[in-house]
Amino acid sequence: MKATELRLKENAQLKEDLVQLRKEQLSLRFQRANGKLKNTARFKIIRRDIARLKTVMTETLQTTN
Repeated sequence: MKATELRLKENAQLKEDLVQLRKEQLSLRFQRANGKLKNTARFKIIRRDIARLKTVMTETLQTTN
C-alpha cells in the first residue's frame, strides 16, 4: 500500500482500511501465539501500513483545518 494510493481515498475508506489492518494484526498475533504463523515478515508490513495510513489521515485532517 503506497501513500499516493491512500491520499486518493476518502476519510471513511481510510478508517475502514485501518480497522481491517488492525484485525489482521490481531489475527497474526493469535497465529504466532499458537505456533501456526508462517509468514513472520507480515508483522513488519502490517505495522508500517498502519503507520502510513495514520500519517495520511493526519495530513488530511490538517489540510481541512
